[in-house]
Amino acid sequence: MQAESRQSAGQLRRVDFDPVSRVAGGLALRTVVDTERGAVVEASVLATLHRGYEVILEGRDPRDAIFVSSRACGVCGGAHATASALACEMAFGAAPPPMGIAARNMLSAIEDLCDHPTHLFTRAGPDFCEPVVRQTNPELWTRAQETAAAGAAVHGYRRVSDIMTAMTPFSGKLYRQALEMSRIACEGYVLVGGKYPHPQTIVPSGISSTIDPTDQNLTLLRITRFFDYSRLVAAVWDDLTDFFYAADPRFREVGAGPKNFLDHGRWDDPRAYDGTFENAPAWGERRWSTPGVMVDGRLRTTNLHQVDSGVEEYVAHSFYEDWSGGGYDSDPAGNRVSARHPWNKQTLPEPAGPNLDGKYSWSTAPRWDRLPMETGAGARMWITSSARKQPHARFVEATGHSLRMALPQAALPAATLEWHQPESWNALERNRARAYAMVHATMVAYENVLIGLNLTREGGPDAHVFSAYDIPKDQRVGVGYWGGSRGSVSHHMEIDSRVIRNYQILAGSTFNCSPADAQGTPGPIEAAVMATPLLSTARSERCIDALRAVRSFDPCTTCATH
Repeated sequence: MQAESRQSAGQLRRVDFDPVSRVAGGLALRTVVDTERGAVVEASVLATLHRGYEVILEGRDPRDAIFVSSRACGVCGGAHATASALACEMAFGAAPPPMGIAARNMLSAIEDLCDHPTHLFTRAGPDFCEPVVRQTNPELWTRAQETAAAGAAVHGYRRVSDIMTAMTPFSGKLYRQALEMSRIACEGYVLVGGKYPHPQTIVPSGISSTIDPTDQNLTLLRITRFFDYSRLVAAVWDDLTDFFYAADPRFREVGAGPKNFLDHGRWDDPRAYDGTFENAPAWGERRWSTPGVMVDGRLRTTNLHQVDSGVEEYVAHSFYEDWSGGGYDSDPAGNRVSARHPWNKQTLPEPAGPNLDGKYSWSTAPRWDRLPMETGAGARMWITSSARKQPHARFVEATGHSLRMALPQAALPAATLEWHQPESWNALERNRARAYAMVHATMVAYENVLIGLNLTREGGPDAHVFSAYDIPKDQRVGVGYWGGSRGSVSHHMEIDSRVIRNYQILAGSTFNCSPADAQGTPGPIEAAVMATPLLSTARSERCIDALRAVRSFDPCTTCATH
């Protein structure tokens, strides 16, 4: 719902969106708009719903965290379950056999295939559909009717206006096709994962379901449906993005942000992952998606220890009491950590009404080296392509400035698609990155099915999906570094006497939806909205570009607020 009120006698107008539609969870956007300049001068993002799983998990069996934390989100439940299982493995001193790792990778990549289509065509996509464009920018609709679509041979839409029509909610072909393809991906997930969302088969040291060649081949049939579909989606978003840039170069500023990215990586090498914190830098750099941090477009580190030790959480503008103390000056490898590091954080909810000068959000404000960080598919691919460290080059190659992905033949001939690091980072590029991330996830899922089939043929202990473990009685810590389609996920856990003493969840949306920190620095979505020019020529629809900026992050406050 949009609410407008005049704030002063000048051209400033307060425009609030509460709730913001087409996002997961309770999210509000409060802005002050200069209607004369077409600019957002203030923006605050409010996560309005507290979930509280960090408190719920205290005192429970650590294995319960997998199934409880999975309920954080109906889209990223597998990502949370996997991060929790990894945290358990580190605390228990356990690791899955290669088949268990390959199966986990495959399920995680398929989960992305469930979500990428729905983001691109049911959440962010409607902002670019025919009814919206005709209403907000009639001149763009006229131009779209006259603009040939460069990717017509792939996606079948002759003109850009045809793409916009196909993105219309409920009636549009691309909208309906996204729902169908998401369903097909979910079928592939449940063949091995047993249930989706909130899988029950992800456990410490592997998975609890059995796998045979029939399951693998049936899953493979679903994955191969995405060879052509992911190529179609990439071509659609290439055409849309290029059209808006050509129509008005100021669209490069909509949702613009600095190239400050963080990702913990995901999809482990079945022969490298051992679950230990000490070896995390080594097995982390062998993931299909490389962990790392970028600041102003420059790669600062790919070392998981450094990625983790630089994280701090602030609550100056969050509905939590601050905490003092904390038992850890360093991580298990001896790297110093802050009193604001997740292993030292205490979750102390402090409900109150929102005060934009004080506390206004249920999300905390995570920072890395005191800097706001964006996470997401774009961050993941930018870090991976820059690092050139992922060793799995069968279908995906990191070039230093792009990710080159080889799609096998299906109905369309075999092709190589390439995601290039863009010159500017903005709402359109976030969505384009999600489209290419679907190609990436397709090839990761495909390769891990092939790895699993090969392990099945070879037999022996490596073909087992699970390894036995014991829960230690002494005090231990563990952290699960993983990710979902929306961004990075980490679960920090402390156990003692076989129960959880502290549990901390950081999701991609915790970073992206964060309020201002103690220094007053806004979170990534807040900054992106304030960087956005309001380009609508229909005065009653002046804020569509601010909403395009918000939705390009695919925010999920159910993941973010614990």
